[in-house]
Amino acid sequence: MAHRQRHRSDADPVTDRADKTCASCGRRIEWRAKWANNWDSVKYCSAACRSHGINTTDLQLETTIVSLLHKSAHDATICPSDAARAIGGEEWRDLMEPARRAARRMVARGELQITQGGVVVDPSTAKGAIRLRTPR
Repeated sequence: MAHRQRHRSDADPVTDRADKTCASCGRRIEWRAKWANNWDSVKYCSAACRSHGINTTDLQLETTIVSLLHKSAHDATICPSDAARAIGGEEWRDLMEPARRAARRMVARGELQITQGGVVVDPSTAKGAIRLRTPR
């Protein structure tokens, strides 16, 4: 028996699925068929994010990003490493991914923009060096 292909009309319309971001990493959560029955309760994009959650260091990084941006000029940008260095001391490199995660969560809430080469980019797909700025 041939396997029947699903068409857009067979699935829930994409417009019915609200854009969601992971509560832990801030990346866009892609809709999965296995989540069809409980899509409204999905908070995390993966088991790793579910187990990590948000800890005090994550919240401290968010606060540090906000304070560093307030101290700089209105149109200035900062690097996530600035926040990592501010709270990490000698071990600041270990905080680079948590700083990027904090920035992505802040973008999802509309508090921040992530740029590359001066252009606002999608935080879920940005690779390489990024800069952070307040929304314009």
